[in-house]
Amino acid sequence: MKKTSFVLMATLGLTACTPPSQPTQTPAQSGDNVGFTATSFAMNGDLPAKDSVPKLYDEMDLQQATQAYLWALPLVSFAQWQYEHESVFGAHSGDLVLYQSYEDKLGILTANATTPYIIAFIDLSKTGPMVLEMPPGHIAGGLGDFWQREIGVMGEMGPDQGKGGKFLIVPPGQTTPATQGYHLIQATTMNVFIGFRTLDPDEQKSMALIRQVKAYPYSQRATPPATHVVTPGGKKWYGGQPDGMAYWERLHAIYQEEPVEERDRFFVAFLDTLGISKGKPFQPNPRQRQILEAAAKLGESMAEANSFAKRFPNILHWPDKRWEYVATMDDPSQRLGDIYQFNQRTAWFYEAVTFSKAMVSKTPGLGQAYLSEYSDKDGNWFDGAKTYKLHLPANPPAKNFWSLTVYDAKTRCLIENPQKKGDLSSRQDLEKNSDGSVDLYFAPSAPTGHEKNWVQTVPEKHWFAYVRFYGPTEAYFDKSWTMDDIQFVANR
Repeated sequence: MKKTSFVLMATLGLTACTPPSQPTQTPAQSGDNVGFTATSFAMNGDLPAKDSVPKLYDEMDLQQATQAYLWALPLVSFAQWQYEHESVFGAHSGDLVLYQSYEDKLGILTANATTPYIIAFIDLSKTGPMVLEMPPGHIAGGLGDFWQREIGVMGEMGPDQGKGGKFLIVPPGQTTPATQGYHLIQATTMNVFIGFRTLDPDEQKSMALIRQVKAYPYSQRATPPATHVVTPGGKKWYGGQPDGMAYWERLHAIYQEEPVEERDRFFVAFLDTLGISKGKPFQPNPRQRQILEAAAKLGESMAEANSFAKRFPNILHWPDKRWEYVATMDDPSQRLGDIYQFNQRTAWFYEAVTFSKAMVSKTPGLGQAYLSEYSDKDGNWFDGAKTYKLHLPANPPAKNFWSLTVYDAKTRCLIENPQKKGDLSSRQDLEKNSDGSVDLYFAPSAPTGHEKNWVQTVPEKHWFAYVRFYGPTEAYFDKSWTMDDIQFVANR
């Protein structure tokens, strides 16, 4: 029978490519020149040749592993961060970890460098229902399950409206205890994330609020134990998704603890083929290991493209600028009508952590607004060896404050530089122009006379930027206030 040659779109020997240093097209514009690293397989008449069947299975398992990598990004991110809390900081379930300094926050995906974070992870399988007591004050925060879906809001946008209160967190499938006097939070995963920020610029007031937060098992409500507050203490750590086989090891571990939802059962079937099953140790055979290692590389490159060169419609805040909406999901449930927003979820949770309604607030004066830029005005990736400038017009549309933060493109964390600074904000003593506007600079060395308005970049590393408006005003929503793109100035 005649053999006909076909091609596969990927191979196990595929080395994940990194984004080009000077892209000239967005993915939506490049469809005319689609090409893939390829290998051939043979057909015997209408059927694959017998010696091609193993190649087809390799391709099938690689594709499924790559999609499983993208699917699991939010789950693995929280599982890794929880692991770092326990193994690096010595924080246990319910302990609060205070991230205050620049060094403390270096391991958080796209952290805001301006305000302190207070983070806790709770394993409800160990504690049972948990009580969280929040004091009255200028606080914003929320609770999420381990798929990073918002399950509760606290502080100024929560049911306590910033006046303080008690929240009762109940494990999935468990009977709800008496709830009088509590704001009920029904968890959807056994592990729960708690995170909040104090928004008062007075550091003493912020610390006083943090000391009043309490977390303890509901069973101990009569005599609550003390809540421990832990600090990173200068330890090196990383809360993003790990590389290579470590990614799958973390996924296997957290998969053992969490319920499987209907929406995820196909992906769970993919995992089973790859050696990741409930109730079984993770012991991939050599073939599975090769596939998983290749999928982790390919999946991360896909995640980089999906985050740093988004192809979603209506992604730009101003049609003639490159500033994009960072959070592209329509709802914290990650669902829109009949679909779950898979690619939008992947884009956000590759580069960031947590998602709430406050992040996509449509109400002037409340919540936050996030814009991102990954390429300069000419469409080139930001290069840490070059000098860039951003002109910020007067009266930025923020009721509370604005900030611009620079991140390392590889880690998606605060840029780690000798300057030990990753942000510029309205809370800093910036040099202003006579009309109230501000010029911000990003370069490996400080532009003469503009040291106050400068963030140091690192040669041989790409970076990107977020602008946050806290309490965005009407001028943000009606786009009457506009901002330039970040533009290349010089090679140094």
